[in-house]
Amino acid sequence: MIERNGPMELQQSPARNNAEVVSAHAADRIVETDIPARLDALPWSGFHTRVVLALGITWILDGLEVTLAGALSGALKQSPSLHFSNFDLGIANSAYLAGAVLGALGFGWLTDRIGRKKLFFITLALYLSATAATALSWNVASYALFRFLTGAGIGGEYTAINSTIQELVPARYRGWTDLVINGSFWIGAAMGAVASIVLLDPAVIAPDYGWRLAYLIGAVIGLVVLLMRMWIPESPRWLMIHGRPEQAHAIVDEIERSVIGHDQDANKGRFAKIRLKMRDHTPIREVVHTLFSAYRQRALVGLALMSAQAFFYNAIFFTFALVLTDFYGIKADHVGWYLLPFAAGNFLGPLLLGRLFDTLGRRVMIMFTYGVSGLLLALSGYLFSIGVLSAQGQTIAWMVIFFFASPAASAAYLTVSETFPLEVRALAIAVFYAVGTGIGGVAGPALFGVLIDTGSRTSVFAGYLLGAALMIAAAIVAWRYAVSAERKSLEQIARPLAFME
Repeated sequence: MIERNGPMELQQSPARNNAEVVSAHAADRIVETDIPARLDALPWSGFHTRVVLALGITWILDGLEVTLAGALSGALKQSPSLHFSNFDLGIANSAYLAGAVLGALGFGWLTDRIGRKKLFFITLALYLSATAATALSWNVASYALFRFLTGAGIGGEYTAINSTIQELVPARYRGWTDLVINGSFWIGAAMGAVASIVLLDPAVIAPDYGWRLAYLIGAVIGLVVLLMRMWIPESPRWLMIHGRPEQAHAIVDEIERSVIGHDQDANKGRFAKIRLKMRDHTPIREVVHTLFSAYRQRALVGLALMSAQAFFYNAIFFTFALVLTDFYGIKADHVGWYLLPFAAGNFLGPLLLGRLFDTLGRRVMIMFTYGVSGLLLALSGYLFSIGVLSAQGQTIAWMVIFFFASPAASAAYLTVSETFPLEVRALAIAVFYAVGTGIGGVAGPALFGVLIDTGSRTSVFAGYLLGAALMIAAAIVAWRYAVSAERKSLEQIARPLAFME
């Protein structure tokens, strides 16, 4: 088993030119480059902020979509033209889930093969087209189809966007940036909650038009973001490995000029260099071997983190409305107001705790956030079971729990995206996202739905204890086996498969 936890020995070289080709022979295609070191040496700048805004908004769109799907259920059932049943809604939600899983896997493979930039245009275009089409649905089949395609676009976005951001953001900012971007899901959730409150009010707009306008919100945002992404470059790291070193260096030169006003001086041997054997693509057999043999320990850590947070998160998030209505008697059209503080806790957690993942370190903070989330859920579940919490008290408890659980969940995505080699990074994200989505989107909500239907607080408490146990177990796994990736270059954490000694 290959586990490269320590710093990678990088070759130093006193000189650089833009091609830096060590061997021009077609069979060798070996290139020496300092691109990773140059990108990691840059200070935070307007360039990085624009990258985060143009790419990271994917999570806002996902939060918007997921929240709208739940908030609009009643409107779809009451729609004069659709008359959906609970079964129809279940089919449509399953279609979105299936699309997200298949989109992540398919587009993840393409992202590693044909590049990050092409894919983040394709996936966003698919998303905004499909969500706009959803607003025009005329029956359950068309609605389910468009939801499937919307999910495929979102799933593909996760892989292309995570890869690009990881490879452009300097190492010392990577953890906080990734956590805040993932946490922005809850900005979208809050937007969805507010939109549903306004657009589903029959005094504001007719019932059969409100839900349609709600879906158009995502399409409009997606169109604006599509324009914002026009200037974002392809990942220089990806270009270098895939045989386009001149283009990669030209992009890095341009980034440096935009950030510090000039090219960084590499003539004094300041930047460590690596030698890479360029390739057109990575065979699927090598991908499988890398993920599940050479890096199987990291794969198991990723699986533990993703599965635990997916069950924990989705089981509670997708059923919190049922808890409020069934156990606390909150009216369905008032649930959106309870979502807002819930969303606030979820966003503030990564924003305020994210820096510690880059300073105190990944292992310490992953163990802490997973462990505290599990313990708090067990405690609040007990208080719920004995009936001492009001609806407001329950919401405050969830807000505190997910202040810690949100950075924990985001750290799972960070872990699976930074601890595997560049050539398989996007597909690694896709595989673990698919597993997490499958577990969290199917097992968690289904189990909690059954427990809530019993009407027994004790039964629901048992479900909370299961979620808590999974988070605590994941905390132990992370403390024992997770990689200390803070402030390290991606190439130090996991050497590219194309690396040459």
